[in-house]
Amino acid sequence: MPKKKHAAQGGKKSPLLILLILLVILGVCAIGAYAYVEISKLKNQVTHINSGKPSAAPVVEATPVYMDLDTFTVSLKPDAHDSDRILYIGLTFKVASAEAKVALEKHLPEIRSHLLVLFSQQTAAELTGDQAKALLAAKTKDAVNASLPGQHKPMVTNVLFNAFILR
Repeated sequence: MPKKKHAAQGGKKSPLLILLILLVILGVCAIGAYAYVEISKLKNQVTHINSGKPSAAPVVEATPVYMDLDTFTVSLKPDAHDSDRILYIGLTFKVASAEAKVALEKHLPEIRSHLLVLFSQQTAAELTGDQAKALLAAKTKDAVNASLPGQHKPMVTNVLFNAFILR
């Protein structure tokens, strides 16, 4: 019988020992997770301090300045297949600043004249397709910026179409 008592006492110690080991492992994991979270917070604080920028500063965007032009109706240059093609086009310029808009308005007759010449040199075949419209917008922007005397920086930053009819 003495063997049975010793075996019974050994069986009771074994679950307590396993429970104790599990509690120790759980405690070590909890301490490790806490340390990881705190180190991550410290790293974030250091990067914000080193960057010199406030982390929650709102970004202020400049208000865009637009200038609408009256629509143009232009006879296009005839090509081999068609004659008497007409382009009806409405433009809006996105300009660099309010001062640039005032300067453009002062030179508006010259700008409209340069644009009429540019548009009348196009053929109907050159104006079909999305790539052709993007190319025409780029040519228009370059023509307007080049037509302003004494301006070193571009005043028109984008050309937008608000009407485009090819007949």
